[in-house]
Amino acid sequence: MTQLEYSVLDITEPTEIRPSEKLDPVPDQHADGMFSRVRTTDLARLVRQLAMLLRSGMPLVPALSAIAEQLEGTPESPVANTTAKERRLAQIITRLAYDVDAGGSLSFALSKNPDIFSPLFVSMVAAGEAGGTVEETLLRLADMLEKKVRLTAKIRAAMAYPVMMVIVAVAVVAFLLSFVVPDITKVFIELNRALPWPTRLLIGISHFAGTYFILLLILTIAGLFMLRKKCKTARGRLAFDRFKLRLPVLGKLLLKIETARLSRTLSALLASGVSILNAIEIAKGVVANTVLASALDSVKDSVSKGGNVAEAVKQTRLFPPIVSHIIATGQLSGELETGLANVADMYDGEVENTLKTAVSLLEPAVLLIMGLVIGFIVFAIMLPILEINQAL
Repeated sequence: MTQLEYSVLDITEPTEIRPSEKLDPVPDQHADGMFSRVRTTDLARLVRQLAMLLRSGMPLVPALSAIAEQLEGTPESPVANTTAKERRLAQIITRLAYDVDAGGSLSFALSKNPDIFSPLFVSMVAAGEAGGTVEETLLRLADMLEKKVRLTAKIRAAMAYPVMMVIVAVAVVAFLLSFVVPDITKVFIELNRALPWPTRLLIGISHFAGTYFILLLILTIAGLFMLRKKCKTARGRLAFDRFKLRLPVLGKLLLKIETARLSRTLSALLASGVSILNAIEIAKGVVANTVLASALDSVKDSVSKGGNVAEAVKQTRLFPPIVSHIIATGQLSGELETGLANVADMYDGEVENTLKTAVSLLEPAVLLIMGLVIGFIVFAIMLPILEINQAL
C-alpha cells in the first residue's frame, strides 16, 4: 500500500501538529445534533475562507480561530448581531481548532463530526494533507460545494412556478367543487328539470368529493406511508429507483444529475490524490440512486481485478456512451480527473437546458389543463341556466 493510500484510509491516526499557543477545551456539542443542519452554502463559504487564509500563509489553528471569531461576532460591533446558527457553527470550528492544536490532523478533527463533514470531505482533506496540497484541496472542495448549491438553486427556481401553479389550480377546483357547485346544483335539483350530462357529471363529482373526502384523504396518506415504508427496504428502494430512471423525461434528467454529481466527485477525489478504488467507494456515498450505486460496485469490482475504468463503466449499460469515451480519452492522456470534470460540466449544462425546456412546456400545459377543468365547471353550471332561459 502506498503512503498516500495509507493516509487516506487511516484517517484516525493524528499527525504531529504542535502550534505554540494552546486553546482552551471546547465542550462537545456533537451529541445533541445541533450542527446536523448546516447549509451547504455556509459550508462552502467557510471552506473557501479557510483556503484563502492558509494560502496567505496563516497557520491552520489561527486560521480556524479567525473564522470562528468572525462567526461569533463581537458585542461592541456596530454591525448586525450574528445569528444563533452562526454562533453554534463557530463553536464547532473552535473545536476543530482545539483538536488540531491538541496534535491531531485536520482530517482527523473533521472525521469526529460526520453529521457535517462527509467521508468524501474527510478523505479529500486527508489526501491533501498527505500530498501537501491542503489549500488546493480546500479550494477544490469549495468549488464543488458551490456548484452543487448553484445546480440545486436552478432546479428549485425552475420548478417553483409550475408547482405554485398546480397548487393554485387544485385549490381553485377544490373551492369550486366544495362551495360553489353544491349551492348552485341545489337550485337545479329543486327545479325538478332534466339536467344535461355535463351538469349531472359535475354534480356527481362534487357529491363524491364531498361525501368521501375524509376517506380519500386517509387512503392517500396511508398509501404514501406504505410506499415510504416499502422504499425503506433494500428491495423496495431498488425497485423505486429503477422505476424513476425509466420515467419518460424525468428519468433522463435524474440520470444526468446523478452522472454530473458522480463525475465531479470522482474528479475531485482523484485530483486530490485518492486512489481510484477508494474514490469509487467514497463517490458511491454521494449517489442518491441505488441502481447507480450498484453499478458502481460492479465498476469497482472490475477495476480491482485489473479492468479498464472506461470499459467497466460501459459494461454497466446505465451511463450514456459518451461518458465511457471521455473517460477512455482521459485515461490515455493520463488526465482522468480532467475528463471526469468535463463530463460533469457537460451534464450540468444539459441539466440546465433540459430544465428550461421542461419548464417552458410545463407552464402552458398546466395553464391548459387548469383552463379546461375550470371551463368545464363553468360550462356545466351555465348550460342548464341557458336552457331554463330559453324555456321561459
